[in-house]
Amino acid sequence: MTFKNILFEITEGVARLTLNRPDKLNSFTGEMHAELRDALDRIQEDKSVRVLVLTGAGRAFCAGQDLADPDMARTPSGGMPDIGNVVEKNYKPLVLRLQNLRVPTIAAVNGIAAGAGASVALACDLVVASKSASFLQAFSKIGLVPDTGGTWFLPQRVGMARAMGLALLADKLPAEKAAEWGLIWAAYDDAEFAAKVDAMAGQLASMPTKALVRTRQAMHAAAGHTLEQQLSFEGGFMRELGWSPDYAEGVAAFMEKRAPKFTGE
Repeated sequence: MTFKNILFEITEGVARLTLNRPDKLNSFTGEMHAELRDALDRIQEDKSVRVLVLTGAGRAFCAGQDLADPDMARTPSGGMPDIGNVVEKNYKPLVLRLQNLRVPTIAAVNGIAAGAGASVALACDLVVASKSASFLQAFSKIGLVPDTGGTWFLPQRVGMARAMGLALLADKLPAEKAAEWGLIWAAYDDAEFAAKVDAMAGQLASMPTKALVRTRQAMHAAAGHTLEQQLSFEGGFMRELGWSPDYAEGVAAFMEKRAPKFTGE
């Protein structure tokens, strides 16, 4: 596929996926979703990839759904579009793919992340933002509910009171406050943001990939388990990883007092 709406490159184990409609604040279209699916398929198949960085071109991360996209057009008879179908067709698969990708994911939020754009960022394992960035759930202003997992991510990250405030009042949440509230991992000065993201991506790319992904899976499973169930769930992953090449390498490197050379297996 030739990409028109995203930029995609793989360098030294780091896949960089940039939403690239800067004149439209990188808002989503059906065509962009198709390109994202193709890029994520490539990451899933390419074993050289050890981490994904998702970001936006220009002054925004993503402003959510492009309301001028053909998917949002009225029907030939003048009826309103089936927005629920757009969610099922595009946003649900995107969030689930990010949550189940075979490598850890970083959302590098370089500007406004609004609506579905904010939720897509939160679907990544680590979310970092420039201090000039902000997060916005604007759905209540147009008579909708937060989608793309927004009603799932927000209460888990910041608690019900703050989640309700963000969703009902539709106020912008500056990146620094988002970090203080625990919505994201960190907010960095704009001048050092790119370097911080590069350093984090490089660090994750050199780590035991399978162990990082199993950690994600264990964290996600915890809410649906009792403590006893979670202890057994962890034990299963420990058994699997205890037989992995990366664990053997990690132990050997520790005993030999050297830096490990993980392969991601």
